Amino acid sequence: MAKCDQGYMCEVCGDEVEDITDSDLYLRYIIGEMEARYLMTAPERHLRCNPVLAQFIVDPEFEPVIVEGPFDKKLMPAEEIAAREELTTRGWRRLQEVRGLGLAISDYPLFREGNPVE
Repeated sequence: MAKCDQGYMCEVCGDEVEDITDSDLYLRYIIGEMEARYLMTAPERHLRCNPVLAQFIVDPEFEPVIVEGPFDKKLMPAEEIAAREELTTRGWRRLQEVRGLGLAISDYPLFREGNPVE
């Protein structure tokens, strides 16, 4: 396959991130951690290749990720864990559905100008 025929390559494992539903980059965009202007230049990772973020996805359809060491979410205050899990899980669920909604990329995020999108 020609390089131009490939999608984004994971900076951690080197494999192609074949589907947006497994994209750390687009999840970070959806939850407001990444601006749209960086989507074409920022490094990509599979969700599981970024366990620090993935540990906050709490959904029966997503196998839990455990992080040991200083970035383990269990070391954070309970209210911060709950808020981060709620945001990241909402973002992950949106990531699973965006392609099928026929939205423009600018409509993917959960927030617009700091306000939640309903």
